[in-house]
Amino acid sequence: MKVVADTNELFSFFNRKSLARDLSLSEALDVYSPVYALEELEKHKEKILQVFSLSIEQYRLILRLLHTVVVFVELDEYKEHLKEAGKISPDPDDVDFFALALKLSCPLWSEDRRLAGQGKVRVIATNELKRLL
Repeated sequence: MKVVADTNELFSFFNRKSLARDLSLSEALDVYSPVYALEELEKHKEKILQVFSLSIEQYRLILRLLHTVVVFVELDEYKEHLKEAGKISPDPDDVDFFALALKLSCPLWSEDRRLAGQGKVRVIATNELKRLL
């Protein structure tokens, strides 16, 4: 199954006990995310280190692992969907994720239930994704 993961799902990857991390490692799941999400991870690196009690070396190792299970897509590959995504996304910070989901015709993996109200892109939570796999 193909999904676009939002930044919060990628944050979960840094928690070794996370169900999202376990699902990301499943061969039954193809995970995509905009390169923009990597910028968000870097922006919040200090918080990630603190919350998950990681050293900088552990952070870098997990980030490398993340690159092996998530395909990070450049803006040029989905920019034609940004206008439509901007109209349906309830949060301007999520426009790139919606645009990529539109491009790939797949669900958006997110725990943010506000995102589901737009009706154009299916938003799938981690527990639902687990049931589907």
